[in-house]
Amino acid sequence: MTTQLDCIEMETGPHPSASVIWLHGLGADGNDFAPLVTELQLPQRAIRFVFPNAPRMPVTINGGMVMPAWYDISDTAIRHEDEDGVRASQAAIEALIRREIGRGSPAGNIVLAGFSQGGAIALQTALRHPDRLAGVMALSTYVPLADTLADEASSANRDVPIFMAHGSMDPVITLARAEQSRRLLQGLGYRVQWRSYAMAHAVCAEEIADVGGWLGKVLG
Repeated sequence: MTTQLDCIEMETGPHPSASVIWLHGLGADGNDFAPLVTELQLPQRAIRFVFPNAPRMPVTINGGMVMPAWYDISDTAIRHEDEDGVRASQAAIEALIRREIGRGSPAGNIVLAGFSQGGAIALQTALRHPDRLAGVMALSTYVPLADTLADEASSANRDVPIFMAHGSMDPVITLARAEQSRRLLQGLGYRVQWRSYAMAHAVCAEEIADVGGWLGKVLG
């Protein structure tokens, strides 16, 4: 049974025909990135921003503390990925995509976006989605379940625009790990626009400006 996610929503105009589903990071919630909408230089079209709240679960790396999370993390090593958790969140985001299509945003007008854990789920879902999406935005993150991507990738999204951005001083998800994911995607033929910034595990003003410009291109 797919989890029905609570969401915070913002619309930039009446009757939106495009949607951005933006996933927060570990321990945060849908309010985390909602304030950025007014800072983005967006195209002159009505866009619905959907900020889902992750389910609460015990997170092993944080001593079993219960917090909003898209999947469990037992350590920082790739070998201990929570595949069941990743795939459950993927299914929940697929349900949100179907809902947005039903509300008037065709798949080609939907962007999946996310930060950290949320960015991992955005990549996991978008690259396997059966219909062509507008784009995927992956901030301070990496490709989860990387060994399965080549076999599970959707042909419809082989050329989907991908915006990846990362902090050069990120102590949570290292720049090296993000660059490894970028090389994996490029090796599989994906179009990756890559930016790095002098920051830690965060966002910065320059990145926000780049995000707005990229959204303008893929949704303009």
